[in-house]
Amino acid sequence: MLAELRGLNEECGVFGIWGHEEASQLTYYGLHALQHRGQEGAGIATKNGKGLLVKKGEGLVNEVFSGDSLKGLTGNSAIGQVRYTTEDGRGAENVQPLVFRSTTGSMAIAHNGNLINAQELKESLEKQGSIFQTTSDTEVLAHLIKKSAGGALTQRDRVKKALSMLKGAFAFVLLTEEGLMVAQDPNAMRPLSLGKLGDAWVVASETCAFDLIGAETIRSVEPGELIIINNKGLQSDRFAEAGDRAMCSMEYVYFSRPDSDIDGINIHMARKRCGKQLAKEVQIEADVVTGVPDSSISAAIGFSEESGIPYELGLIKNRYVGRTFIQPTQAMRREA
Repeated sequence: MLAELRGLNEECGVFGIWGHEEASQLTYYGLHALQHRGQEGAGIATKNGKGLLVKKGEGLVNEVFSGDSLKGLTGNSAIGQVRYTTEDGRGAENVQPLVFRSTTGSMAIAHNGNLINAQELKESLEKQGSIFQTTSDTEVLAHLIKKSAGGALTQRDRVKKALSMLKGAFAFVLLTEEGLMVAQDPNAMRPLSLGKLGDAWVVASETCAFDLIGAETIRSVEPGELIIINNKGLQSDRFAEAGDRAMCSMEYVYFSRPDSDIDGINIHMARKRCGKQLAKEVQIEADVVTGVPDSSISAAIGFSEESGIPYELGLIKNRYVGRTFIQPTQAMRREA
């Protein structure tokens, strides 16, 4: 019920890279490729051997990182996020990555998803003394990890314990001085892929980010999987048993770019097959087939091919407006 009242809070794009001397620049390009997943804010955090550095702000990627703003983000590892939220989740304090510093080390977190038990966990943590600085679900994970500190638990075990307490759809990237951690919820409801660029490892919400930087797609992150990447290489662990795959249908319908692959399935071809199937199920007399909005063009092409009705351009979109569906309010969507 709480999730229904709060609505869809976070449907963003995340990117991470470990072991490349141009980490911040490549993260910038990766976020640029993922810009369609969020227009409200962007941020990058890097590890430079002395600690974590972060720059973020509200706006598009090229607005937040203009001029020489990337020069201060030194280091060979980084994570980043482009942010899409509803009106309740807006504000500079919610732009990610969120960076947490303590006497035992620092951690940066970026998240794509929606935790259905976030409010319940926040109330429990506040009773134990936690003070939240944002309205983002993402902050919950940091507090859960910190609450597990001490004793004989390693950082990996603390992260696994914290992740096992989360319910909902989530894809996390976490950066510390020791390594990069990547986690996918047990049903893989949010896309997350692993790639390789030379000796460096990369992770992104969509494979189109790999294409832009010249990285090779290796595979999708598995449901319930925790990947740890550090100077020793890559290790795969598990914080939960894999459930049935339940990818959000909006990824195929709208969110993902047509040149991305999810679980080895190309988005353009998936949409095109849907258009063909629609033409088989619905016989209609028409002069032309056209796609509205742009994300339906692939389906329109498939409908045209199957029905024999010619495909034509119907509406011309101003490419500088950005995506209207992911504006936070209905009024803003109408205006755009």
